[in-house]
Amino acid sequence: MVPYGRDDRGLSTVEVVILAPVMILFILVLVAFGQLVDGRGAIDGAARDAARAGSIQKDHATAMAEARKAARADLEDVCSGPVSVVQKSAGFAPDTLFTVEVSCEVRGLAMIGLDIPTTLSASFSSPLDPYRRTA
Repeated sequence: MVPYGRDDRGLSTVEVVILAPVMILFILVLVAFGQLVDGRGAIDGAARDAARAGSIQKDHATAMAEARKAARADLEDVCSGPVSVVQKSAGFAPDTLFTVEVSCEVRGLAMIGLDIPTTLSASFSSPLDPYRRTA
């Protein structure tokens, strides 16, 4: 007769060996999707900042340069590639909207070994400021 519990020795070790990789993978997936959500928020904020930075400028060339500068500053630690800023509105006339679309590739799922390119983009509009810079 085997004393109680002797035939269950080592069962906890087997459970840990089987479940530990599954739990670690689950945590990594949660972190990766958290980075995607964080990237989405950062892209939205960068589009807002780029549109506002461009809308207060005197001319179109300066507006696009400042929009790119603002977006790159916001996304320097979020994107793994270049930041693209494209104007989506027509022209740069007074009393219109200055609309830009910001996009870049975020890290996201690459940290868990899934090298799936994840490009996020967002657009934002800002009215051209009637009291724009004149100098």
